[in-house]
Formats: sequence, C-alpha cells, structure tokens
Amino acid sequence: MQPMNDFDFLAGHWTVANRWRTDFLDADSDWEEFPAVTHGTRHFDGAASFDEIDFPTKGFAGLTLRLYDPERAQWSLYWASRRTGTLFPPVTGRFEDGRGEFHGEDSHDGKPVRVRFVWSGITEDSARWEQYFSTDGGENWLLNWTMDFSRAA
Repeated sequence: MQPMNDFDFLAGHWTVANRWRTDFLDADSDWEEFPAVTHGTRHFDGAASFDEIDFPTKGFAGLTLRLYDPERAQWSLYWASRRTGTLFPPVTGRFEDGRGEFHGEDSHDGKPVRVRFVWSGITEDSARWEQYFSTDGGENWLLNWTMDFSRAA
C-alpha cells in the first residue's frame, strides 16, 4: 500500500470499545470502559481520511481529519470535539511496518503535554488506537486511552 492510503482501512462503519483513565495524567487512576460508533470515509484518492465518532453514553462526539503531505511523507491528524467546536493541535507522523505513530504538542487541564497516538493491529475487520501523554517532554509516556475497533456488520 502506498503511504497516502495508510488510513483506507478506516472507511466504513465501526463499533469501538473505549478504555480511558479517569485522570489522563495520573498513572494510578482507574480505567473506565464505554462504547462508541464511528463512520470513516476516504478522500483525495486516499490522501485524506475523515471520520465522525459518537460516544453515546458520554454525551459527546468528535471528528478526525487526516491529511497526507507527500513532500514530507507524513500525515497530519486533526481532532475536533462537538463540545468545543474547535480543532485541537495536530499530531504528525507516519506508518512503518503496519504501525502508525504520531506526535504533537497540546495541553490537558491547563498543563502542557506531548501527545503520542499509535495505530496498530490493523486488519480488514479490526484496529487499535492508543493515546499517550508526556508531561516531561517525552522522557516518560502514560497510556491514557485505548480504542479497539471492530468492523460493524
């Protein structure tokens, strides 16, 4: 697959099993599980990907726009939440050997954080997304959210 088609797998309907820490910055916080549903589409011959996700038990939704930059051979991923109506700062990166890793700068609860997204375990019917935060410039990473995707019937 060409790099600009890395996110083609997300096209279609998915159910998502979410697991997140009750405090994204505390390694000792509890984990909470909840469902989601998402629908992804592919655009620009695979160089763009869009999905909208709904978290029905949480009362919020969001969307992700992914754009491939062929000059840099990397993706930029932009998240927006219906709660805020704004785009979050992008994470950028690429896939290597079936695993995508993306980094960026953001803040959480007023604290600056480095963010890492990881896509892995990608098949026709499943995928995994993980979110990590670092408060020390990337020296240490805390896994704080996972999503396990299953293709909807």
